[in-house]
Amino acid sequence: MDNKIEISLLYDFYGGLLPGGQQQVVELYVNDDLSLSESADILGISRQGVRDALSRAKRKLLDYERRLGLLGAYRERRRAMEELASAAKRIRDLTDSEEISALSERIEAIAAAVAEKEE
Repeated sequence: MDNKIEISLLYDFYGGLLPGGQQQVVELYVNDDLSLSESADILGISRQGVRDALSRAKRKLLDYERRLGLLGAYRERRRAMEELASAAKRIRDLTDSEEISALSERIEAIAAAVAEKEE
C-alpha cells in the first residue's frame, strides 16, 4: 500500500486520529508530495525518522479502515449513486413518456446531489 492517493484518501477519513507528528509527515510527504529528505528538513528530523513515522501512520490508517471501513463504505455509496444515475439515464433514453422522463431526470439529480454532498 505505497499508493500515495490511497494513503491520502485514508488520511482524509482518519487523519485526525493520528498523533500530530504523524499527521505532519503524511501532510508533507503524501499530500504536499515532498520527498523524504525535504520532509525531514522541514520537520528537523532525519530522513529515517520521516520514513518510520510514515510507516507507523500507514499502519494506523490501514488499521482504522480495517476496523471502521469508512473509506470502503464511501466508495460503495459513490458506486451506488453512479449506478443509480446511469440506470435513470437509461430509462429516460428508452421512454417516450414525458412523465417517466421527468422522474428519471429527478432521480439523476438526486443521485448527483447525494454524491456531491459526500465530497
